[in-house]
This record gives sequence, structure tokens and C-alpha cells, in this order.
Amino acid sequence: MARTFTYSALVLRVRAAAGESNREAWFLTAEEGILRATLYGGPKSRLRAHVAPFHRGTLWIYHDPVRDTRKVTDFDVLSWRPGIRETYNRSMAAFSLAETILASHGGGGDWPEALSLIDETLDALETADEGTGSRLVIHFLWNWAKLLGIGPPLDRCASCSCEAGADEVLWYSPGSGGLLCASCGENQGGLLSLNPGGRRWLRTVESLKPALLSRYIPDGESFRQVRAMVLGIVAAALGRRPDSWDYI
Repeated sequence: MARTFTYSALVLRVRAAAGESNREAWFLTAEEGILRATLYGGPKSRLRAHVAPFHRGTLWIYHDPVRDTRKVTDFDVLSWRPGIRETYNRSMAAFSLAETILASHGGGGDWPEALSLIDETLDALETADEGTGSRLVIHFLWNWAKLLGIGPPLDRCASCSCEAGADEVLWYSPGSGGLLCASCGENQGGLLSLNPGGRRWLRTVESLKPALLSRYIPDGESFRQVRAMVLGIVAAALGRRPDSWDYI
């Protein structure tokens, strides 16, 4: 029985193991989704330097089937992404993405697509300014919601199924998880508005590569509404709002 396995992986989190000098690492892999493995070695070890958050590469893991434990035996880094650590805003944006992925168990099964989406987003984030960084996070979360199957249609009422006009304001209902027209949303509390500008921006950028996102800048109010809705959608799926979202 094989005990050593190779993965295409992204490092999401590394933390000290309780009471030891070893560390625990969490990875998103194209083959098995989220994996957790122990990383051995002191602070000056090559392997410990390579297995750091947001590094992407080829991962080798030894699996002990008796104890059901995993150990990192090697990691060949293909993308280092030093630019993410250059600014606080980029670092917090990247950590918010990693926390979201871990909280949603790696996307629910479509791991190659999940890995491709976060990989392209982190590549764009490495050189992003603060405004572009925030848009990259929301762009990722919107596409993550679609990957999870919870992204609502932008042009149709979730209640009466009427088609929304291009200049119509829709209302996001946390209870139903969908967008409502003005008639269906009337007299309901706790709704979030999504104006035509926000809908147009989401439709325009949702299929774009993250690297192109800096070219598409919504007005401030439209982005505020998009941000509130997208965070609400993903938070409902996770069952909580990650603390790292407060920094994006």
C-alpha cells in the first residue's frame, strides 16, 4: 500500500503544534481538497521556510494509515508571492481568503477549480493597491459563492421569478438567499439593496481573470452594496462571519 502521495497544493495556514517545536500546516490540494499535515524541522530548516502561507507548489506527504497521521516530507515551491507580505492590506486580504476556504472545506468538491481561482487571485493580489485588493476579495467571494452553488441570479426575482429591468434596484434577502424585486421585497425587514451599478459591475467582472480587475472600478456606493451582499451570502453559507473580513 502506497504511503507517500504527491499533490498540487497551496499553503493556507501554518501554526505551531501544541507543546512542540513542530508546526501544523493546512493545504488546499487539487487532488483531495483540504489536507492537514505535520511539518517537522527547526526554524532554520529549508522545508519550514518553503511551507509558508500562500506558497504554491508540489507537495509530498507521508500518510501513516495506522495512526491516520500525515507528515510533510517535501515541498517544491513554484510561486513564492513575496509581494503579499509587503503591505498589511495585501496580507489581510490573503488571510481572509484562506480563512474562507478553510471554513468552507475547500469548496465542496470541485478542488481543481477552487485551486485555480485562489491561485489567480493571489497572483493578482501580489501587486494590488488597497482598492484593487478589496475588489479582488469580493470578486473571489462572489465566484466562491457560485462554486458553492449559492450565488443568486442577478437579473431575476427569487420570489416571483420576474425579470428585473436594467435600471431596477433589487433587494438581497438573507432569509431566502436570493434577490427580490421591489414588489416582493416590500414590507420585509433586513434586506440589503443592490443598485443597477452594482449588478452591472458584478456581471461584467464575474467571468474575468483577477489580473484584469484593476481596469474595472465601480462607484463607491455600488461597491459598498455589492460588498455587503456578497459578504452576507458567503457568511450565511459558512454559518459565521470570519473575523478577517473586518479588514477588507
